[in-house]
Amino acid sequence: MVEVILFHHAGGLTDGVLAFASALRDAGHTVHTPDLFEGHRFDDVADGVAFAQSHPPGTMARRAAEAIADLPTHAVYGGMSMGAARAAESVLERPGARGAFFLYGAIAPSWWDAEWPAGVPSQAHVNAGDPWREVEAEEEYVAAVPDGELFVYEGRGHLFAEPGHPDHDADSAAMALDRVLALLGEL
Repeated sequence: MVEVILFHHAGGLTDGVLAFASALRDAGHTVHTPDLFEGHRFDDVADGVAFAQSHPPGTMARRAAEAIADLPTHAVYGGMSMGAARAAESVLERPGARGAFFLYGAIAPSWWDAEWPAGVPSQAHVNAGDPWREVEAEEEYVAAVPDGELFVYEGRGHLFAEPGHPDHDADSAAMALDRVLALLGEL
């Protein structure tokens, strides 16, 4: 089993994020869920994004680094939407990452003027009709991450794996969870 560090989306550390972490724990993995919003939660993605942007630049990255400073570096880093940036940043800046997964978006290593480390597998999971979808980032992810897999589901919402959220799609959520568990199982 592996150690997983899971960064939440712009809704904060919601019950849905905790449910996903719990599903990974139920499979035998150790999962850490740092709360970068210090208890704040948002039902609307745009409100959470506005909250994150109301802080000085670099605040969320600093909070993420501080939250995981004492955790093992030989971990799998997971990120949900906004949290995908924190997960990717961790892979790029902390030597020894075992893998990564991104829900609700893909990352582009060029955002950090970096190259993805060799031998670090990853997955990105997105909905085709997601209004927050960044196709250019997905294209760069596929081109720049050698062991990266991009999964595009047929849904329209952003937080498709978030139980209780209007975007939730049980079928896509189950497929994404199965694929993440398969990735973790290979490590």
